[in-house]
Amino acid sequence: MLQDIPTPTLREARSCVLETERLTLRRPTLADVRVIARLANDRRIAENARRLPHPYSQDHAVEFVRGIATEKSETVFLIENNHAPIGMVGIDWREPEMPELGYWLGVEYWGQGFATEAARAVIDFTFEEFDAEQLISGARVANPASRNILEKCGFQWSGVQLHRFEALGSSTPVDCFRLSRGVWASLKN
Repeated sequence: MLQDIPTPTLREARSCVLETERLTLRRPTLADVRVIARLANDRRIAENARRLPHPYSQDHAVEFVRGIATEKSETVFLIENNHAPIGMVGIDWREPEMPELGYWLGVEYWGQGFATEAARAVIDFTFEEFDAEQLISGARVANPASRNILEKCGFQWSGVQLHRFEALGSSTPVDCFRLSRGVWASLKN
C-alpha cells in the first residue's frame, strides 16, 4: 500500500544540509554574521544582487539571519567550501507559483564554478522536495557571468525586464530566465 508522504514545509527544509563535491550548503546562523557581512560588503556584489544594500554591515547580516529564521518566504543556504563560508544561495517563495533562485559569492570565489555547483544543488533540492513546476531567476544585463551560470543550470532566457537594485538606488535591465520541471528532469536524465 502506498503511503502519502507529505512534502516538507519551508521551515523543515531550512534546517537541512546539502552537500556537493566541493561545497556544503547549510542554514546561516548568528555565528556567521561577521563573515557574511565581510563577504557581502563589496560594491561589485551589491550592484548585481537586487536586495543587498551597500555598504553591508554586520547589523544588516544580523537582520538577514534573524529574518530568515522567522520568515517562511525563503529557503536560504550559506555556501561553504572547506568549512569556510563563501556566499549565499536560496529560493525566494514570496510568489509560490514562481519561486526565484538567487545567489551571490564573495569576490575572491568568483570564476571557480562554485556558484554553478551551489545553484544546481538548490535547484535539485527544490524540484525533488517541492511541487514547484518552474523556477525563475535573473541576471543584470551587465553581468554575463551570472547569465552563464543560469544557462549552465538549464535556465532558458525569457526576456528583459527592469528591476530595482537597492545598492544602485535605481532600476536596471535584467535578463530573465525560467527553468521548468520538465526541462530540469530531462537534463537530470
